[in-house]
Amino acid sequence: MNTSLKLDKIDRKILDILQFNAKITNAQLSKEIGLSPAPTLERVKKLEQSGIIKSYHAKLDIDKIGLGVSTFVYVTLKGHNKKNIEVFLEEIHKIEEVIECHHITGSGDFILKIIAVDISSYQKLMLEKVSDISVVDNLQSMVILSTFKDSKVLPIP
Repeated sequence: MNTSLKLDKIDRKILDILQFNAKITNAQLSKEIGLSPAPTLERVKKLEQSGIIKSYHAKLDIDKIGLGVSTFVYVTLKGHNKKNIEVFLEEIHKIEEVIECHHITGSGDFILKIIAVDISSYQKLMLEKVSDISVVDNLQSMVILSTFKDSKVLPIP
């Protein structure tokens, strides 16, 4: 990844617009930023090639696709060493219901965001997959009751 790419005002505006609407046409994007289509496309390609734009995704409505339970889970490993971390991460990557995994400071080692169809499927997932990972010492679950903000839009400095 090229980390030396300098973002100017136009690049920042492109990134803001694409975060809100990744399906915008190049023609519409060029109008909004005040450049012709060719240099607009060139800038977007440069942002993609540099790794600043990593990918494009569709945001799904979890209720409409039948995923009714979301949780955060604090995970403490049996020992905080490189081997245990590698074992844990290898196993976590195999569990599709784990949609986020963050290495954290504080009382736990990791925090996971897990999504499941219902409480019984969540319980089965925790018993048969997550707590079955050999290096896991302790799990603490927090069920998400309501979500009031779920933005994937980053504030661009």
